[in-house]
Amino acid sequence: MKREVIVVANAYNKERLAQPGGQQALLPIVAAAGADGIEIRRELFDDAALRQLPETGATIRAHGLIAFYSVPDALFNAGGALNPNLARFFNEAEQLGARQLKFSLGHFSPGTDCRQLREIIEASDVRLLVENDQTDCGRMAALEAWFEDGGTAYSGMTFDTGNWLWVAEDPLEAAARLGRFVSYVHVKAVKEGRAVAPDGTDDLWRRALAALPDNVPRGIEFPLEGSDPIAVTRHYVDLLREV
Repeated sequence: MKREVIVVANAYNKERLAQPGGQQALLPIVAAAGADGIEIRRELFDDAALRQLPETGATIRAHGLIAFYSVPDALFNAGGALNPNLARFFNEAEQLGARQLKFSLGHFSPGTDCRQLREIIEASDVRLLVENDQTDCGRMAALEAWFEDGGTAYSGMTFDTGNWLWVAEDPLEAAARLGRFVSYVHVKAVKEGRAVAPDGTDDLWRRALAALPDNVPRGIEFPLEGSDPIAVTRHYVDLLREV
């Protein structure tokens, strides 16, 4: 079975994202490059684009792509309460026709009452994922506490290969401890404190991928740079399928 590769919309530069059509304008590139889908980023939408989610979803499907939806918010806020806008974000993902909806974990505490979260999840076909972000909430211990306290009943995990380095943790140790929870992998390498394309760097990203489930989608979340966006995207789609 062919491994799915997803292109994260903000892998493209600000100039391309600022062109007419915004994230929709990326779809011909992503499709022509042979990717399986696109991760739509809520932070790149203005209010008008948010009102057009069903149309955007239809356009994604017309290009033969699947959609993931990323929200730049935490599942649990600083006080430990469930995100009050969670139902709205699920509704947006449903309008988009997204398969998965991604958050950072935020300030979860073991023993938190998750009945409201269960109700929202059970009412939707969208799969919830939590990601290791670049904050203390994205450390191994925080994610382990979530999943070992019953989080597997509510979400899978987006494993970002580079974000561990921002919190001074080892991606290989993280893969060993959390790999069984992973449903999606964000691939990036880190060099001099910034995300970079993985080829041409050390092999840490390859070793992390080898330690993670082989049958989950892999997302391109590093800068796609070059004069021919289709060619450079195709190069990395092929690379992530083969590694």
